[in-house]
Amino acid sequence: MSDNPGLGEQALNKAAEIGLSSQLDEVENLDVDITTDPLKIVQGEVDEVTIEGEGLVMQKDLRMEEFEMQMTNIAINPLSVAFGKIELTKPTEAHTRVVLTEPDINRAFNSEYVRSQLQSQKIHINGQLKTIEPQEVDFRLPGDGKVALNASIKLVETGENKQVAFSAIPKISSNGKSVTLENIEYGESKEISPDLTKALVNQTSEILNLSNFDLEGMSLQVNQLKVEVGKLILEAEAYVEKIPSA
Repeated sequence: MSDNPGLGEQALNKAAEIGLSSQLDEVENLDVDITTDPLKIVQGEVDEVTIEGEGLVMQKDLRMEEFEMQMTNIAINPLSVAFGKIELTKPTEAHTRVVLTEPDINRAFNSEYVRSQLQSQKIHINGQLKTIEPQEVDFRLPGDGKVALNASIKLVETGENKQVAFSAIPKISSNGKSVTLENIEYGESKEISPDLTKALVNQTSEILNLSNFDLEGMSLQVNQLKVEVGKLILEAEAYVEKIPSA
């Protein structure tokens, strides 16, 4: 980061921060740092753009504990700078790192969006179609590269509560856009319904789907997924066509 950014850089930093913030539901901390010199800006070049954020809440109530993005050798329209914008003249690539914690993923699981997704499904249980209503979903990152889920599910028709527990190993799909769960192991309670387990597995994959983290003009492709105790780290390459600005 530049120690003493010029007035032009400061204005661009602020415009990009406001532009990015406008796409997020909540922001605890967001810092955009544009490093270049005035001569290069006139020539339509920017050396580096670094975006760092903490506590960023995306659509569907998905919160990121940490978000980092770094772009280098960026081509811009020099005239756009006069209007406090960074207009790319060609797409660029960026390295991105996203950290999700257990509470972040639990927040998403217990959000209205996910509840409505699950409640809209009819699930086969003991050969009968049932409507389910999630009571509580407890998501854990216990280590050993695994995720674990313990859910209390109410069967609407009977008012009966069922417990579903399983662990699995998350893997990146071949296209790098989504996360699938493999090697599913069931907890002490035997599997009460393959349909119900499948619905919860699919919902876990949906929450971890990388398109959830795409901002306007940016799309991510995951290279690496690290599952540590209490947190999940996604390393990705971003294809950037546009840097949001005020």
